[in-house]
Amino acid sequence: MLARSLILRTSAMKPVEKLVRNSFMFRGLVKRFIAGDNLDQALVVAEDLVARGFHTSLDYLGENTKTEAEALAAKATYIQMLQRIAASPCAPRTNISIKLTQCGLDLGDDYAVENYREVLREAEKLGNFVRVDMEASDYTERTIQIMGRVWEDHKNTGTVLQTYLYRTPDDVELMIRLGMRTRLVKGAYLEPATVAHPEKSKVDDAYITLGKRMLEAANYPAFATQDEKIISALTVHAQEQGISQDKFEFQMLYGIRRDLQDRLKDQGYNVRVYIPFGDMWYPYFTRRLAERPANALFIAKSLFKG
Repeated sequence: MLARSLILRTSAMKPVEKLVRNSFMFRGLVKRFIAGDNLDQALVVAEDLVARGFHTSLDYLGENTKTEAEALAAKATYIQMLQRIAASPCAPRTNISIKLTQCGLDLGDDYAVENYREVLREAEKLGNFVRVDMEASDYTERTIQIMGRVWEDHKNTGTVLQTYLYRTPDDVELMIRLGMRTRLVKGAYLEPATVAHPEKSKVDDAYITLGKRMLEAANYPAFATQDEKIISALTVHAQEQGISQDKFEFQMLYGIRRDLQDRLKDQGYNVRVYIPFGDMWYPYFTRRLAERPANALFIAKSLFKG
């Protein structure tokens, strides 16, 4: 966890961001994690993955819009994503992920909710599903509250819960009661020990405990992890409890552990690949590096050699 914290703190420095954005040393890794700068490029990736038997979720990168114009532009992109998916061969197996801060949450809850509802209405017309990503802990309670408000009118949506937060067991139970589709993740933001487990082992243990609970009681849970220990624990539990493979799915990030993605798919599990795209890739990219410090170490060595 120390290496992860160091990477996240360092990457927040403006000179570091400038270096990453401009240095050729990072281009290969950026392309590995990011499907492209635009929707056309992302759809090519989605169509290829779907043709190979995967499910996909398109994620338009960007957070914390500051003006109504920015929020409306993000909403328009979400709607365009849904429309382009509907006209694509990837349609039956592709949905979208969105962020409430991109919908204008910093401009007010009601404003973000109206933009979010408009996206959901378009998704309903097209028979699609919209996942709301969970962001830093400052937004967790507001996101949970908004999901509850919107769920009354729109059942084609779901959210994400982070196992490193102490509050997550209660949030899992809430989602089970609502019947809302939920993705479980470890959590990728830099959080204080007052709200999140600082120890990796406790985060992993919480993931397995909550994952088993969701397998038994949640509505089509999604387990977003590349951790083979966790995947093994969940698949064994599902087998022991007689839970069929079509009752849940594994989700993995584009460009990470392709071998594991193929293996799980070949074993008959539903595997959804999360496909990020857009030019606002830097925060997402640095969180991926923090999850795999070996990537950052490789880059640092290369820079010093150069």
